[in-house]
Amino acid sequence: MVRADRVCKSFGAVKVLKGISLEVGRGQVTCLIGPSGSGKSTFLRCINHLERVDAGRLYVDGELVGYAERGSRLYELHPRAAARQRRDIGMVFQHFNLFPHRTVLENVIEAPILVKKVKRDAAIERARDLLGRVGLASKADAYPAQLSGGQQQRVAIARALAMEPKLMLFDEPTSALDPELVGEVLAVMRDLAEGGMTMVVVTHEMGFAREVADQLVFMDGGVVVEAGDPRELLSNPKESRTREFLSRLL
Repeated sequence: MVRADRVCKSFGAVKVLKGISLEVGRGQVTCLIGPSGSGKSTFLRCINHLERVDAGRLYVDGELVGYAERGSRLYELHPRAAARQRRDIGMVFQHFNLFPHRTVLENVIEAPILVKKVKRDAAIERARDLLGRVGLASKADAYPAQLSGGQQQRVAIARALAMEPKLMLFDEPTSALDPELVGEVLAVMRDLAEGGMTMVVVTHEMGFAREVADQLVFMDGGVVVEAGDPRELLSNPKESRTREFLSRLL
């Protein structure tokens, strides 16, 4: 579903990604771990072209992301064409970014109606199904300010799913939550994984990575230091830098 081929990204003189290559199979969950500043979130944002890559190529479901290739040259897609690609990629951020002046239901139906031109009745029916799936059927008429952080993040997940994405990206979705609220969001993500959703997750939740991920990728300094089976990597990392990082977490 995702193939990165020597992806590079700089901000000014700072090289954030230094040739990232990895693959995510269809229906697989890949967790990205690593210290702050290692390039995890930037790489995630490159997957749906929220950030332009400086070199290399990124493919989602076999399609080059953000660019058209003619001969050996790349040409950036028109913003409208890039937005069309992005419709198939759901993203959940650290902060929930819900519309505060709209109800939970209105937050979930907005994009399908405006972007995909789904009929309002059909959008409402699917939104109610999704809110039930994330355990918030009773909160459809509530406003974001009336919800806990964990509930808001579950609404954000439902909102992303309303676009029927083929791929879900999660950028540290529990980092802004109180510890007691983390479990309810991870439970929804676990359910998605069991349902076969392809997911790339930037996380510090090692228990989730161990239990749910098919692939664990440790990044540091803009490169992939080590990748492999989560249980194997967490219990027996091959690289000294991986061992050093995990010793502070586990």
